[in-house]
Amino acid sequence: MNLKGRSFLTLKDYTPAEIEYLLDLAADLKRKKKRGICGNSLKGKNIALIFEKPSTRTRCAFTVACIDEGGHPEYLSKDDIQLGHKESVEDTARVLGRMFDGIEFRGFKQETVEKLAKYSGVPVWNGLTDSYHPTQILADFLTIREQFGKLKGLKLVFVGDGRNNIANSLMIGCSKMGIDYTILAPTALWPDKELQKQCQEYAKASGSSISITDSIDAISGADVLYTDVWCSMGEEDLAAERIKLLRPYQVNESLLARTGKDSILLHCLPAVKGNEVTEEVFERFADVIFDEAENRMHTIKAVMVATLGDI
Repeated sequence: MNLKGRSFLTLKDYTPAEIEYLLDLAADLKRKKKRGICGNSLKGKNIALIFEKPSTRTRCAFTVACIDEGGHPEYLSKDDIQLGHKESVEDTARVLGRMFDGIEFRGFKQETVEKLAKYSGVPVWNGLTDSYHPTQILADFLTIREQFGKLKGLKLVFVGDGRNNIANSLMIGCSKMGIDYTILAPTALWPDKELQKQCQEYAKASGSSISITDSIDAISGADVLYTDVWCSMGEEDLAAERIKLLRPYQVNESLLARTGKDSILLHCLPAVKGNEVTEEVFERFADVIFDEAENRMHTIKAVMVATLGDI
């Protein structure tokens, strides 16, 4: 499958077959990495890593993945370049596109990463925006495949802030890949209706279902529970209000028991133990959660290799 030259801005832009291809490639690259085999598909390639928001997993994953494949990553914080301040995003994109072969962006506005892709002329990869976090979802899906051997037909329930970038991106990914997807959240934190409508169309094509509810009973039958911090970056002033609103939706022993299955828990990290998940439950699933974190590197490597590398 040829994805050369493509940007990776949201899973909306990728077909189920293309997503499956990236997961297969990631699994292959992971196997090779475990055997000490690195590639050279990015040899001679220079990658700009733009970070408006700080990061552990995204920065480390892009850096190590790039070096593993022979490329050079260059970290650019918001203080290192003039992106959107003294220089427009469009002009910054045109400059970076002349000097770099690919650009990763992690920041606030989806509009920014889309402008970088439009004006740079090189592949651009979304490392997180307020709207979407597509590379995380690839890591989640690789982890789920490792645990269950499949994606299609499973039930995943996201518990927490149902309109954050993870909940949005899971809804797109699950509906495309045939996973039954439920958002369990208070009504004040339900996702955008237009996105729901779009994902219902994907679900119709894949034979899966999407449901949005505030009823804890929706946990029943879940193969995968997924939670995230209650306050995303930039929303710290809402912490007290969010804790009060979301406390009934904490992933604890009582909630976990309601699945009635031998479920797993995923968390994109960092975790605020005692808020969205108890420490006891988190530690029970620590192995799979940190597999998920490691899989950021393998899936990000697959995206770069597929869209920019020589394979």
